[in-house]
Amino acid sequence: MQIRRIIIATGNGASRAPMAAELLKRELSGQPIEILSRGLIVQFPEPLNQKAEAVMAADGIVFDSFETKELKNGEITDKTLIFTMNEKQRVQIIDRLPSANEENTFVLAYYVGEELETMNPYGGSLQSYGLCYETLKETTKKLAKRILEENGNE
Repeated sequence: MQIRRIIIATGNGASRAPMAAELLKRELSGQPIEILSRGLIVQFPEPLNQKAEAVMAADGIVFDSFETKELKNGEITDKTLIFTMNEKQRVQIIDRLPSANEENTFVLAYYVGEELETMNPYGGSLQSYGLCYETLKETTKKLAKRILEENGNE
């Protein structure tokens, strides 16, 4: 399958999903792959988490504007992969969205061979967000390499 869209989805989509999506965009720059950040439950659009925004800005990623968006079934095509931060989120997506299944929805860390799910820094210190960001940086590098290999670009 030629991957054309990658969706990173988390609970509310205000911190880990945008961090991972922006890091992956950096890794896959120049590739014809759309990378989206989505939440599983978004009752109203929220801004980017301030601590997530701060750690990304320290690494040169700055948003002009950001609002959380809920993952919709119509965004999933036969050329889409969906990544979550944990198994519970993966199961929620597969249970709720008819286009999501075992073949296109994965826990990000497991997909790249890591043993632990991505920590949730919510409610933690700026240092917790920084640690999560650095972890995601390594994970998204591995993901980009695998995506390029699967798309036949490396």
